[in-house]
Amino acid sequence: MKIGITCYPTYGGSGVVATELGLELAARGHEIHFISSAMPVRMTAASEQIRFHEVEVMDYPLFDHPPYTLALASKMHNVAMNEGLDLLHVHYAIPHSVSAYLARAMLRPRRLPFVTTLHGTDVTLVGADRSYLPITRFSIEESDAVTAISHYLQKVTRDEFEVRQEVEMIPNFVNCDVFQPADGECRRGTFAREDERVLAHLSNFRPVKRVPDVIEIFHLVRREIPAKLLMIGDGPDRAIAEWMVREKRLSADVIFLGKQNQVQDLINCADVLLLPSDLESFGLAALEAMACGVPVVCSRVGGVPEVVRDGVDGFLVPPRDVKTMAAKALEILTDPVKREAMGRAGRQQANSRFCSDKIIPLYESLYRRVIGTR
Repeated sequence: MKIGITCYPTYGGSGVVATELGLELAARGHEIHFISSAMPVRMTAASEQIRFHEVEVMDYPLFDHPPYTLALASKMHNVAMNEGLDLLHVHYAIPHSVSAYLARAMLRPRRLPFVTTLHGTDVTLVGADRSYLPITRFSIEESDAVTAISHYLQKVTRDEFEVRQEVEMIPNFVNCDVFQPADGECRRGTFAREDERVLAHLSNFRPVKRVPDVIEIFHLVRREIPAKLLMIGDGPDRAIAEWMVREKRLSADVIFLGKQNQVQDLINCADVLLLPSDLESFGLAALEAMACGVPVVCSRVGGVPEVVRDGVDGFLVPPRDVKTMAAKALEILTDPVKREAMGRAGRQQANSRFCSDKIIPLYESLYRRVIGTR
């Protein structure tokens, strides 16, 4: 199949999943065309099976804001025409499914089907501003198929939008051959001494990720045991996190690593991963840590309980309960037997339910069904 994929090329779960989906599909022989404003995250270069088409937005004084939605629709139309695409798969309803709808309309009488995958912000945007409800509902209902990344998001979408369109649940995934325990081989010695424990946080540093809470949790942990904190990623809350680290005199123990592509190498250096978000529709960072055999301490929110089993793969704690999260992290960090048991359980959970070789065929089946009914 020839598949066009559109996502935000940013350091967040949706961009990571869309990119990894394209890479996995290409490895299975499909021709993938990424259509985006920039090279998607974790995509290092184009190849014979993977092409990248940049969306260039006109900068014209008449427009107060660049018309990205229209530029994207035009690029989708051109790529579909020139490359003979079988379908489009867009990640996020707003504005990507609207652009896909316009591209499909421009291609008439040919009908180019498109699939929309909801990642969460699509729904919370409407919760914050009801004026987006009609266009979001319209774009969902005009999609040839709609998927959500968790049962939680599937239910919220049905309740929020009251759509007639079926919303299928296809969970996020991880390549279990890439994300796997390090077997003692990692760069841990670069970051910490043998007597120090290593904590990690991986996100796009948006306010919903509660990055300041990560620093507070580590501060409480650091009072009890020697430890280092790896901050993987970047975003708007990095500055406040760096300020907190200076104020708490933790500069020698907190390492800001910025955006990274090979995050598995860094996760494998950790003893526990912290994810104290206010909301997660799935919790991809937690799954990646579990696949590496690293226990997690997460907020009990959204779709995270569908991934993490409390007391088995790690711990689930009410959001913003910094003291309890620190206590649970210490429970893991100070008990090697529990840490290893949770790591093994997390790896088994990832391996049995969320490996790419189990999830990618679900997308392939969906594509074939959509193409067959166009």
